[in-house]
Amino acid sequence: MLKEVAVENFTNIPRAIAAGARRIELNDNLAVGGTTVSKGTMAEATAYCHDHDASVVAMIRPRGGDFVYNDTELKIMEADIFEAQALGVDAVTFGVLTPDGQLDTEAMAQLIAAAGGMDVVMHMAFDAMPEANQGVAITWLADHDVVRILSHGGPLTTPITETLTHLGDLVKEAGDRITILPGGGVTAANVDHIVEVLGVQQAHGTKIISY
Repeated sequence: MLKEVAVENFTNIPRAIAAGARRIELNDNLAVGGTTVSKGTMAEATAYCHDHDASVVAMIRPRGGDFVYNDTELKIMEADIFEAQALGVDAVTFGVLTPDGQLDTEAMAQLIAAAGGMDVVMHMAFDAMPEANQGVAITWLADHDVVRILSHGGPLTTPITETLTHLGDLVKEAGDRITILPGGGVTAANVDHIVEVLGVQQAHGTKIISY
């Protein structure tokens, strides 16, 4: 099983990797769900992870709040993706929605193109879409070479043990086209149960490893 640890800045990366993390999701400001780190943090985190046989996923999010972004914010995100690419980051994670809760395919296509060569992950903006829109979004993301969708299976206020049914439906919908990565409330205590129930091989969390 691959355990992806969400961290804030560089501080806990050495301990997380020493405790068994093989992939790091690099964030600033986890209190609002994560935003993009500084160039310096991204550079040092990537170098350290690569020196210790771990990969890095950089959060691309210019602010907390919703996932509806204006043109200036999209330019910021695009510039941050270019920076991540230049620094050798393995993957970037982002999500853009329309005001009515659908995937903003035009903006997503623009950012996916900017990522050229890096893996692209759809983050939990996916969960902010109505469930009725998620199947179409899975197909679009898979068709545009997005490799994973990070999902809690429902609102973060609902324990993940109560969203496993919907997560299971998403896993079935995705099939072998794209990976559903369960996250949000996944801990060292419950991760084995979650991956067994869902039949997945990887999971994500801030507390997925004890360190």
